[in-house]
Amino acid sequence: MNTSSIHLMLLVLLLAVVTLFCILVGAAAGLLARIDGATYTTALLRGALAFAGSATLSLALLTFVLTAL
Repeated sequence: MNTSSIHLMLLVLLLAVVTLFCILVGAAAGLLARIDGATYTTALLRGALAFAGSATLSLALLTFVLTAL
């Protein structure tokens, strides 16, 4: 394999890990909001906000690391 295909494969794997991490963060935030007594709608919105925030931070960090290499 040449170097570019290895970099592409590494990028795809990192994106998959970031996606799974963000899904877990969003689910945990929604569950904690629901346990705290929030309605289903509010818990879903809090989970979505946590997912979006963690995705933004993770992708910014991934972009920074890939640019530094």
